[in-house]
Amino acid sequence: MKVSINWLKEYVSLDGVSAVELADALTTAGLEIEGVDPVAQGTNLVIGEVLSCNPHPDSDHLNVCMVEYGEGPTQIVCGAPNCKAGIKVIVAKVGAELPEITIKAAKVRGQESNGMLCSLRELGVNEKYLREDQINGIEILPSDAPVGNTEVLKYLGYDDVVLDASQTPNRADCMAMWSVAKEVGAVLRREVKLPVYEGASNVGKPTTLQVASKTEKCPHFLGKIVGKVVVKESPKWMQDYLHSAGVRAINNVVDISNYVMIETGQPLHFYDLAKMPHREITVIDDVDMKLTALDGVEYDVVKGDLLITTGGEATGIAGIMGGDDSKIDETTTGIIIEAAHFNHVSIRNSAKRLGLMTEAASRYIKGLEKLAQNKAMDRAVQLLIEYAEASELEETVEAGSVNYTPIQVTETLEHCNELLGTSFEMNEVVEVLNALDFSPVVDGTTFTCTIPSYRTDIAIREDIDEEIIRLIGYDRLKETLPTMEATAGKLTHRQTLRRTTKQVLTGLGIREVITYTLVKEQYMNEAVLPFGDHVQLASPMSEDRKYVRNSMMPSMLECLSYNQARKASNVNLFEISNVYEKGKVQERVGILLSDSLQENRLQKINIKSDFYALKGIVMAWLDKLGFASNRITVKENTLDTKHYHPYRSAALYLQNDLIGIIGEVHPSYAKQMNVSACVYAELNFDLLVDTKTSKVRFVALDRYPSVSRDIALVVSTDTSAQSILDVINKVGKKLVQSTEVFDVYQGEHVEKGCKSIALNIVYQANDHTLTDDEVVPLHQEILNELESKCNAKLRG
Repeated sequence: MKVSINWLKEYVSLDGVSAVELADALTTAGLEIEGVDPVAQGTNLVIGEVLSCNPHPDSDHLNVCMVEYGEGPTQIVCGAPNCKAGIKVIVAKVGAELPEITIKAAKVRGQESNGMLCSLRELGVNEKYLREDQINGIEILPSDAPVGNTEVLKYLGYDDVVLDASQTPNRADCMAMWSVAKEVGAVLRREVKLPVYEGASNVGKPTTLQVASKTEKCPHFLGKIVGKVVVKESPKWMQDYLHSAGVRAINNVVDISNYVMIETGQPLHFYDLAKMPHREITVIDDVDMKLTALDGVEYDVVKGDLLITTGGEATGIAGIMGGDDSKIDETTTGIIIEAAHFNHVSIRNSAKRLGLMTEAASRYIKGLEKLAQNKAMDRAVQLLIEYAEASELEETVEAGSVNYTPIQVTETLEHCNELLGTSFEMNEVVEVLNALDFSPVVDGTTFTCTIPSYRTDIAIREDIDEEIIRLIGYDRLKETLPTMEATAGKLTHRQTLRRTTKQVLTGLGIREVITYTLVKEQYMNEAVLPFGDHVQLASPMSEDRKYVRNSMMPSMLECLSYNQARKASNVNLFEISNVYEKGKVQERVGILLSDSLQENRLQKINIKSDFYALKGIVMAWLDKLGFASNRITVKENTLDTKHYHPYRSAALYLQNDLIGIIGEVHPSYAKQMNVSACVYAELNFDLLVDTKTSKVRFVALDRYPSVSRDIALVVSTDTSAQSILDVINKVGKKLVQSTEVFDVYQGEHVEKGCKSIALNIVYQANDHTLTDDEVVPLHQEILNELESKCNAKLRG
């Protein structure tokens, strides 16, 4: 919201308060001011008259002018095409400081120039509010402009400062100048005088206009015919105020609609009466069609979008922008006024989808007070009569009703002080509430407030307490220590596992990322291990942030794509985050590896980020959490072969419970996500938190030598290496210290349908040195059991 200081002065005195001081006071009270910007700037300015304007002898576009501004004729060289003798101009004297230049005496191609003739653009006025001739030439002032006047900006109406106010979501009222004036009055404890306008629209002869609403999204609609208006230029003060608010002046009728919207916060729409032959307006929300709006663009309207129709034909997108075929122009002689209340969620959804965030839409989205339509109608009629010669008015017609009852909130001084930690007296509290127009009624230590209609954010007594402290000042709060029971701080089990996870993975050189929880619909359909129905936001920020994600994989691949597009290599990431389905939340760990896990060209080290690197990281992480490898089972991945390579991925189980899937991302899905080959794991962290971990036991360093045996077994291709390891560990559990598969071979010298698996078995006792009499029988027993259980034979 752009707030003009000069406009504010129409309602509340700002004597003795600078714009910066006002901005500080409002920010302290909760209305954040992000900028304090003058409408125009310039020092050492004066109004002058061009006495003569002759072509420069050494230029085809410059002129040598003699200018009088009260100090005798002064020569100034000017290159503006509209400069001529006899006009009144803005002169920046030598030493003047403009937004982008400091004026100095100089010679221009041999001719002295002691100053500059200025355009409004050179004084910092925004170009979008200027005509083409004002942009391309100097500003020509009225013939009665007083020569020698040094208060040039004041004369022009540009001695204004604009506050850029950022409203908090609960303060929708501050989208209206009247409400901002009330806020300023409350902060400064000064009287606020708003225009007397009530009942101005309660005039007119019987009308033929009919209005109706066929949707609950429009509970209240006012319409009024003004039979005659005169379209002309708006008063200069109105144009200036609109420009300061960021709205371009068009003509008096259109400008009054915008002026009233900014004053009251209620958007209005004026229709050209001659272009509305049906004298009927109906609000609907159940059609699909195309509509050309005031900006000349054709928009696709869908069911759910609110539409203004007349005679069955659409004439505007409700609350956002009117149609092109009923707009006000210089031929307009009569108008229909529309003031309506539209559902803010519906307007928000339509505006975002259409990409039309107009001034009207921005106000509807915040939510309007229930009395705003009547206020705006009264004020618009008052101004139309005064500045557009409005006549032949017809009575106001209404669809729906206001249904407004003032809210009353009761609070006690004791509760207020207890909640705020203050010791305010009743007179301090009453002063604040009176300044806010809350009309407090005091009964002992209890006070009851009647809330003004525009303060839609006040509903409970704690809201009253917040108003009291923000206006009295947070500096009145005393510093106190919180009262609480002293406890020994420690991490919960989940926090401990989460911290250990981060330590392990970052220690391996994997970077933690935080990706968006809200994703687009496409990502919801690309979920790994989904576990329920999708959660869709009722009011999404955009189509790309419409759902709460049920998997981390698409988000992490999007992160990888972003980095690889910027030539980043060896991007290895992990994330700990929640995924959601209706009524369910699950915490997961995602690990994504690409290119190399570790690389050192000098030492010729290159650990590729492949399935085995990922599996090793996951197993080491699980072991660190307290889940030994003998509790983890790795099985073929048959759960998801759409997102994972079917032959380079696996499912991990903790006992019989699925932890997650690890493996190479399917090449087609990687191409779809615009990433190179990579491996990814998505694991159920909740399962690990809820499962009892193994106790960590101290194991002394080996004191006795070990015995190593290598064997090569020929088994069926269907036999897994894990089944062989399970047999070895079961039979030799007392003396087998470790087993390792170091080769798998299929091909020549191995019969078809079989494979050769080479293993290393290490035998060791922790209390003595092993002998052949112990190792040989045990080794033979293992071979016999492998032949029996796995049909494994020693390779010759």
